[in-house]
Amino acid sequence: MAIDKITLGILANHCAAAAESMAFTLYRTAHSTFVKETEDFTTGLTTPDGQTFATPTDLGATWFVGLNYGNVIRVFDDYEDGDVCMTNDPYSGYVCTHPPDMHLWKPIFHEGEIVCFAVGHVHNTDVGGAVPASLSRTLTEVHQEGIRIPPTKLYSAGVLNQPILDVIRTNVRVPDQNWGDLKAQVAAMNTGERKVKEMIARFGIETFRQGMYDLMDYAEAQTRDLVRTLPDGVYRFADYLDEDSAGGYPCRIALKLTIEGDSIEFDFTGSDPQLESSINMPTGGDPRHILMMVGLDYVLYSLDPSILLNSGMTRVCHCILPKGTIVNPEFPAAVGMRSLTEARVMDVIFGAFAQVAPDRLAACSASGGPIMNVNSVDHRTGRRVVASIDPISGGAGGNPREDGTDGSGANSSFLKNTPVEINEAEVPIRILRYGLTKDSAGAGRYRGGLATELEFRVYAPNTKITARNRDRNRFRAWGTRGGRAGGPSSFLLNPGSNHEVNLGNTDILTVAPGDVIKVACGGAAGWGNPWERPAEDVLMDVRRGFVSPERASQDYGVVLANDRIDHAATEQRRTEMKSNASDAFFDFGSEREEFEAVWSEANYDVLTSGLAALPTHWRFFIKGRVFEAVSKLDAGEPIGDGTAVEAILRDIVAEYPQLSTAN
Repeated sequence: MAIDKITLGILANHCAAAAESMAFTLYRTAHSTFVKETEDFTTGLTTPDGQTFATPTDLGATWFVGLNYGNVIRVFDDYEDGDVCMTNDPYSGYVCTHPPDMHLWKPIFHEGEIVCFAVGHVHNTDVGGAVPASLSRTLTEVHQEGIRIPPTKLYSAGVLNQPILDVIRTNVRVPDQNWGDLKAQVAAMNTGERKVKEMIARFGIETFRQGMYDLMDYAEAQTRDLVRTLPDGVYRFADYLDEDSAGGYPCRIALKLTIEGDSIEFDFTGSDPQLESSINMPTGGDPRHILMMVGLDYVLYSLDPSILLNSGMTRVCHCILPKGTIVNPEFPAAVGMRSLTEARVMDVIFGAFAQVAPDRLAACSASGGPIMNVNSVDHRTGRRVVASIDPISGGAGGNPREDGTDGSGANSSFLKNTPVEINEAEVPIRILRYGLTKDSAGAGRYRGGLATELEFRVYAPNTKITARNRDRNRFRAWGTRGGRAGGPSSFLLNPGSNHEVNLGNTDILTVAPGDVIKVACGGAAGWGNPWERPAEDVLMDVRRGFVSPERASQDYGVVLANDRIDHAATEQRRTEMKSNASDAFFDFGSEREEFEAVWSEANYDVLTSGLAALPTHWRFFIKGRVFEAVSKLDAGEPIGDGTAVEAILRDIVAEYPQLSTAN
């Protein structure tokens, strides 16, 4: 029998508060900077079958709303009071999505019966493997990405599994830090257990047990009501990662969004094949895997912030995830950099929905800035350091009502910056600059948010820098309704010197004492025509150092003289901009336009459908061969209809007779 709405509303608040209390416990007791400062962790409560019904909104990572723990919960059928289970293996139930994420779950009993589970994860700064911090697109199989723990009991009836802990500590670079974070996770599980028992004492076991499911049903009903207000139709969108591997070719993620009544379908057919790099997304083909639902959750919550955040939200959507592709790779594909691909999947979902609700949703947010990690030796103490020093994030896209948030916004805003003082105290570096990047935001009636940049000097030899998620160096954040694309990201070694090196999308390098690193995120995109932005707002941006006088004239048509607006020249310039304006809904930037002049939608569809017919382990190789062949065609040769690519693909496949007999 359903619970009355008043009681359900009160219970919802108590459940959310319990998840928040778990998060606060973890936040206050963690050891690593990445958890206690950046806050890359989650906490929550699930039903006995693993559906998330409570999640925090103020602490931790916000993109695992609706994560289903069912596959790992079902591994054990002998749960006891005091058990705490763990896994960080991406291929064991597809709950963990890359090896640094250590997931825990604890059964909560009432009178000998499991009533729910306390769950959550932290991102460990390092779990061993081939590179410090365990993550790089240069890695090609999951075995290189650190120690993997299949679903295992860390505590059995309250007794620590010391042998498994010893194995973990032996295989990671900073064992005390990992163990400290693990203890903080256990403390969070215990907090969740205490809060659940308090709720049972207050509401009664039957109300609590029924309430878990009623909360998810209510979220589903809210979501379906919202989806019914959106126009039915089919909406297509694609976006690209700069590289499918280190120094490789662009990687496409394609989506066909179908809205029909109160239901949604995401079809990712046409996305790139499984890659020989670590930017694959381990979903197991689950049609509602959380990695594919994050963008949807953000869209729905943006359209209606009253929706309850739980697994019920995701019931409205079904995904098609072709096997052997970047969104559904087969073991042992490397997956450590899945967060880079996840960011682009979110952009693709946002781009599709921007066509559905153009006057309600923002332009593309910033991305391409890395999470910076330093592996070094502190010369003051001789201590080995593996630390995350900052997420280099960017702002939100401009939206129909206001400018995008500067520095950190939209789907990256949950990643908190680390204070300069803490970085310099814990890591042998000196921060030279940490701030906003001038001219990085896409112009618009409402401009995008500015990117952040970090510049620091290294003081120890053989210091290894990992820059996870480097991207948007080529393909930029897209603007909408006349808004302009955001600026590109950048990564420089010894900037401004006569031995400056442009590192592009490099994500791991070794530097020497005295070397300087400068890294900047890409900027967010604008919404609406830039010449409609009030000239006084542009002048204010110039005075604040956000926009240069040159870009004020070039991008906004605002001409300045002696720090004042030249109104006559501005009117003339804006008239010219209007007369030359495109009526395109999106602005992708010249880099993508040049790429798609060759790699049209027709060409890419021919390529991906042809690759899908090949064995999985051949697809990435053949894709590279096709791209290489296309790059050698005469520049003036028309190839946009897919015919030439089809012929090239057929000829290349014919070179390998074994493909005709391969399974």
